[in-house]
Amino acid sequence: MSEDSGESGGLIGRIKEKLIRSKQKTAAEGRHITGRTDSAHARRLPPGQNLVKKWPVLDLGIQPDVPKAEWKLHVHGLVANQVTWSFDDFMALPQSRFKSDIHCVTTWSLYDNRWDGVSARTIMDLVQPSAEARHVIFHSYDGYTTNIRREVFEEPDVIVAHSWEGKPLTREHGGPVRAVVPQWYFWKSAKWLQKIEFSDVDKPGFWEQNGYHNEADPWKEERYS
Repeated sequence: MSEDSGESGGLIGRIKEKLIRSKQKTAAEGRHITGRTDSAHARRLPPGQNLVKKWPVLDLGIQPDVPKAEWKLHVHGLVANQVTWSFDDFMALPQSRFKSDIHCVTTWSLYDNRWDGVSARTIMDLVQPSAEARHVIFHSYDGYTTNIRREVFEEPDVIVAHSWEGKPLTREHGGPVRAVVPQWYFWKSAKWLQKIEFSDVDKPGFWEQNGYHNEADPWKEERYS
């Protein structure tokens, strides 16, 4: 899910503070942590997760409405080729299809999601990040940010997706385009993607600054800081 950091006039000033406080309390209490990580990869379901059949909608009541005709993706920072793609430009890039599982920090998992879009590796080939660019920061149209290490972004199943199960991503699930980082808890897969920034310094995003772990590996139960 994608919720942004914003200042008093942005998301923090507009979203439900009660829910933010609740999640901070959950993080402080370490809820949902099982401690059973030794044999996690022997099972498909990470520790503490529950399998669901339908994709839940989780947000803080704000779902940006970004028409495809107005959507743009900026890739910037420490790259040789900074680019701005319109939706038509994005669809003209080499396309990929991946199937992967979703693991949400709120303890649900959904298997076998089919994504269509542009792979992270294709984006890296096009923009050519510098050797110093060790971090990737996602920026969303609602002001949300989240951070991952470059080596996570480089994983072969990371995709900037426009479709799920053969259909365009809906607004509620982050359309027209979202990030999908399937090996990490799903708050790292920013909805309503607007910018991808390559940086030489880490920049923890909204949930990382509000009690969540900086890495978010579900197999290690890296839910909270």
